[in-house]
Amino acid sequence: MQARPASQAFRAEILRHLTYSMGKDAGHASLYDWRMALSLALRDHIVGPWFDATRQTYEQGRKRVYYLSMEFLIGRVLEDAAINLGMRAIAREAIEGLGQDWHQVVEDEPDAALGNGGLGRLAACYMESMATLGCAGYGYGIRYEHGLFRQWFDGGRQVETPEDWLKQRHPWEFERPEVCYEIGFKGTVEIVNGKSVWAPAETVIAEAYDMPVIGWQGRWANTLRLWAAKPTTLFDLARFNHGDFAAAAEPEALARTLSRVLYPDDTTFQGKELRLKQEYFLTSAALQDILRRHLTAGLALTDLPDHVAIQMNDTHPAIAGPELIRLLSDVHGMSFEEALEIGVKCLGYTNHTLLPEALERWATYLMGSVLPRHMQIIEAIDAWHLRMNPTRPHYVGIVKHHEVRMGELAFITSHKVNGVSALHTELVKKNLFPELDKLHPGRIINQTNGVTPRRWLRMANPALSRLITGAIGQGWEADLDRLRELDKLSEDKVFRDDFAKAKRANKVALAEWIAQTQGVVVNPDALFDVQVKRIHEYKRQLLNILQTIAEWHVIRSNPTAEVVPRVKIFGGKAAPGYQAAKEVIRLINDVARVVNNDPYVGDRLKIVYPPNYNVSMAERLIPAADLSEQISTAGKEASGTGNMKFALNGALTIGTLDGANVEIRDEVGAENFFLFGLTAEEVTERRKDPEHARHAILKSQPLQDVLQMIAEGRFCPEEPSRYHGLVHNMWHSDYFLVASDFEAYRDAQTEVDQTFAEPDRWWRMAILNTARMGFFSSDRAIRGYMTDIWGTESAL
Repeated sequence: MQARPASQAFRAEILRHLTYSMGKDAGHASLYDWRMALSLALRDHIVGPWFDATRQTYEQGRKRVYYLSMEFLIGRVLEDAAINLGMRAIAREAIEGLGQDWHQVVEDEPDAALGNGGLGRLAACYMESMATLGCAGYGYGIRYEHGLFRQWFDGGRQVETPEDWLKQRHPWEFERPEVCYEIGFKGTVEIVNGKSVWAPAETVIAEAYDMPVIGWQGRWANTLRLWAAKPTTLFDLARFNHGDFAAAAEPEALARTLSRVLYPDDTTFQGKELRLKQEYFLTSAALQDILRRHLTAGLALTDLPDHVAIQMNDTHPAIAGPELIRLLSDVHGMSFEEALEIGVKCLGYTNHTLLPEALERWATYLMGSVLPRHMQIIEAIDAWHLRMNPTRPHYVGIVKHHEVRMGELAFITSHKVNGVSALHTELVKKNLFPELDKLHPGRIINQTNGVTPRRWLRMANPALSRLITGAIGQGWEADLDRLRELDKLSEDKVFRDDFAKAKRANKVALAEWIAQTQGVVVNPDALFDVQVKRIHEYKRQLLNILQTIAEWHVIRSNPTAEVVPRVKIFGGKAAPGYQAAKEVIRLINDVARVVNNDPYVGDRLKIVYPPNYNVSMAERLIPAADLSEQISTAGKEASGTGNMKFALNGALTIGTLDGANVEIRDEVGAENFFLFGLTAEEVTERRKDPEHARHAILKSQPLQDVLQMIAEGRFCPEEPSRYHGLVHNMWHSDYFLVASDFEAYRDAQTEVDQTFAEPDRWWRMAILNTARMGFFSSDRAIRGYMTDIWGTESAL
């Protein structure tokens, strides 16, 4: 078949880049060369809209949004960019016309290791939606060399190795060596002519790398600007010539350390210091860049709030308030009060967690040592706030008990503070900042999270996307509420069958991938039960694996019993210093080894835990999932976005009333959601009983049996005592109430089995989940931010 003209022209563009950008001819090009040539050819089509958007923003004097985040989990870019440009078919035809396999080329791209989990993936969705909606904006992050870490398993244990995504050239970025700022640390502060002057003892350079972010249909593009740390003094030649080679390279080592790893292990003082330095490095570079752009446009700094909105994604960039005040007062001569007033008008703070350990607190000694001028400014902000609010309780404030509370700092220096689901926002008001909420009524608002349908349905699930387009027509990708048109089709037998076929095609593809990569053969007609997220005690992967052991025990005890076959799929990483989470990972892998090799079980139950969960793996797992595990302890999950992606792709949810589960259940209907577990209020009450764990276990014989099997070493006969600590914790502590919710969880799983055994009922429910997920588009979320927080309008 002859290629279409557009495809022929694009083929020529690919070959041009293969020759002149990669220096290869077609006969000697590797898969990497072809991917790079294709990526660069697509990038050429992004640059035009990117430049046009920038020019229009300047010419129209548009207010810009600056999104500060320590994470941007963008995943692979190639196919996503092709889809948003409307060029996927052309690109695929062109590259296949050159003898290359499209899927191989796309999957050769490494995931950009710029994030960990939901926080970073949300930031990526928001950047894409801002571009789709024509919201002029910049994302600011760090260009991590190694990101979080690459996970693999050794004897079931998590092992962390460096992520090497930048060992190859990254084709989607433009290096900007001319855009660089000096960032200081430590040193002294002196009063000179009545002004505070900070003389840092250490300095590094923040150099910019820009990635264009193209929106749907290529109508607008924004910039993701990532900072790499470079030494201010590249090399101490005198030391080198005297033979002190290591000392000669110290400046470079300091700089590279700053942008090398996402979230260093902060169980040590050195780790804490590095993390604080990283957060300041990002924030200072971003704010210096924002002020430079504002002044270059000939605008007065007093007008900053009219042209600039700065969003802090969690407390990681919370030093933005003090840093903006420092720049406006120390560098540009404003008074402290005027600088503070401008800062509050510009800044917004998104809270993502109710966990005390995740709301950062820095020792005043560490803050004063690393950022001495900022420590002074933080104390001044705290004192100012107390003067302005003399009824503030004595126990409330930014600096308390020799700690700097970054949540309170972010709250006080922002004009809006938002939670990320309806329940979470109420808990932020009630439990997290109740006194500050009373002092500043109306400052806390809700903006429920969302996900981009372009990546998480159109790209990740082409089979379902084609079915949807065939049923309701084109254009739903930018108007997700149109999925509601599928509601009536849930009663159409032909559509239900087609929906089931699309799901099964995804399951077959996943089963093949599992067999190839994990060596485990799974049945695509089994129920695919998936829990993928960061491994954390409150997310309760432990509850899932304990229930899985109970089911294994049932099958072993009744070998001829009829059961619904299940494939239990886990995915996620534990923080390097989080030993309790790592223990759960090892338990899952130990149980998988026993269950998967049990001849009495066969394919009635399989457990799969592929290592190194990332965006690309999520794009495989989520479209193939039948059941979505959202089982956190109520009152702990802020929102979740995985829950939205699963439901959008036709998976049913088993979950607690936590985070956005509450709103998802409201949208899809209680009858289409498998609810179990204590509510947030009941969790609080249950914890008042110091014996709650023991009481719950004694009421559940299946749980007693499971804990006994673990304690006996049934899953680790080579080391029977391996999980004695875990079992002891279950009996005597169980802070996250796994035991209290165990029986309710088992009952809900029984209901899942019964429903899955009735295909018409299951697929009706699955279709309604997809049909009613329009609210959870990141486009809706960004429109809310634009109206309620940023005070900006679309340029489109």
